[in-house]
Amino acid sequence: MELKPSDHTNRFVNVCCSAPREFEADDATEAEVSTTENSYNNEKRLEYGIEDTPAFYLCIIFGLQQVLLAISSTISIPLIVGKQICAEELELVKSQIMSTFLFMCGICTILQDTFGVRLPIIQGGCHKFIPAITALMALDKWKCPSQSIQGGIIVASVTQVLIGCTGILGVLLQYIGPITVVPTITLVGLSLIDVALNFCKIHWGVSILTIFFLLLFSLYLRNISCPIPSWTTKKKCFITHFPVFKLFPVILAVMLSWSITAILTECDVFTSNSTLPEYKARTDSRLHVVSNAKWFFIPYPGQWGVPTLSVASYMAMMAATFTSIIESVGDYYACARISCAPPPPAHAINRGIAMEGFGSILSGAVGSGGATTSYSQNNASRRVFQYAGIIFLICGLFGKVGAVLTLLPDPVLGGTVVLSFGMVTSVGLSTLQFVDLSSGRNLCIIGSSLLLGLMVPRYIEENANAIETGNSELDQVLTVLLSTAMFVGGMLGFILDNTVPGSDEERGIIKWRNQLSTTSATDDTTYQSTYDLPFIMPFLRRYKFFSYIPFLPTFKFESQSIFQKCCKSKKPKTNLGDIQKEKYIGIPNSNTKADIEIQSKM
Repeated sequence: MELKPSDHTNRFVNVCCSAPREFEADDATEAEVSTTENSYNNEKRLEYGIEDTPAFYLCIIFGLQQVLLAISSTISIPLIVGKQICAEELELVKSQIMSTFLFMCGICTILQDTFGVRLPIIQGGCHKFIPAITALMALDKWKCPSQSIQGGIIVASVTQVLIGCTGILGVLLQYIGPITVVPTITLVGLSLIDVALNFCKIHWGVSILTIFFLLLFSLYLRNISCPIPSWTTKKKCFITHFPVFKLFPVILAVMLSWSITAILTECDVFTSNSTLPEYKARTDSRLHVVSNAKWFFIPYPGQWGVPTLSVASYMAMMAATFTSIIESVGDYYACARISCAPPPPAHAINRGIAMEGFGSILSGAVGSGGATTSYSQNNASRRVFQYAGIIFLICGLFGKVGAVLTLLPDPVLGGTVVLSFGMVTSVGLSTLQFVDLSSGRNLCIIGSSLLLGLMVPRYIEENANAIETGNSELDQVLTVLLSTAMFVGGMLGFILDNTVPGSDEERGIIKWRNQLSTTSATDDTTYQSTYDLPFIMPFLRRYKFFSYIPFLPTFKFESQSIFQKCCKSKKPKTNLGDIQKEKYIGIPNSNTKADIEIQSKM
């Protein structure tokens, strides 16, 4: 289920959005991708395939590049969450949350690339949880303590593991179309306007300067390559051209804005009065954190206290988790195309979703402040991303690294999150390309879902006692859910799209699924070599029982899981393409008009 932005934006989405989609082949370095471009069906030629292992020093360099691409959007999450849990003035706590988050990104990346979907993919911070956390922290009962966030993430992630392990995801996706996805993801970005505003208003000049650099590097200078001296054993010393602005717009913009802010701080342009908001624009306002932070920091479960469980926190985090699942499925297909790998079969998707859930359980247990999600990047070698996970892990273990990242001035962070949240919004809107926008049915559903998704949370915020059912627990659950814009808009879109009459073509289902599940006549051997689990394949193939387990490589879609058997369509398959899509993708494909014509002639 791919959420693909337009061509001129997909180059930027990978480096400034929590939910990146497709990265074009020409965005990679010369060492990674040759100039011949073919997708999996149209054959992009990559220098390193998914199973290839570059030299260890290249793995380190390429892995560091992937970390830099992901870290720009990841570091904002611990800082935002720190403010939500009333740790805004507790700089040392924020640095430890930052270190914990980096550590867990490393752990989750290694697990996902080795035992999960096994595609070259980064596990980074997920912005989808910020609206849910904000809604939860708005209630007096859970204001400030982070234990309720941890408990909600853990239980919601357990549900995610069950969804992946049982194969029920294929059933759920039959009822979710573009009209559900558009308001769900669009409202994630729109609901974070106040978060971005709180950072930007510290000093609008610095924030606008950061936004200017981001737009300059990512849009205007993206096709300019910088000459860089290089050396190889064959060519010796030579000059190569590296697309710096295309690959690192966020890193360059942040470093440049940070440097200018440091100069302005030295010139006493910003106030030195710590009681004024403008003081947080100074680069020396938190210097004591670096000296107080430990050199080595090892996160452990329960470091912020024992997680607490409640129905309200579970429901809030579950809404964010389900949104993340939908996006991750799209990431897997996008990553497979970028890597020239076969489309991921049903067992790989199930295992990837389950592994994301398992990683988020660990994140909730150690109190990282959020969950992780998939970032599809621009290198095809799985080994490179395993190295990237190790680099993330090491950065988390060195407490000074997290402390340095917390020094980022608030208005600089505000500038970056403006474009990050904007890209989340545009990724949601980009799904409209599959929908018939001349249909009054579709326009009414989308418009109503978006507007009510903004109105209802605002009303709940302004009227704290608006919901009084007589049951305090139910009141809290409804308040949290109705305060979460993506839940209100997404649920309304889901209900209306599945109950209001409309053809699959009108709803965009046919185009969307065709885009999602592009297949070719690839033999089973190719699939097995890419998505097989390490070490245990001979054992799994020895017993037929394992072919019925949805997350194992021996699983075949014909061997229906219990959930898919119950919900299996009685409609006969009409062509080989439909059979292949069910076998490898696990999502039944709607018949097109051409298929219907074929059936009528038979």
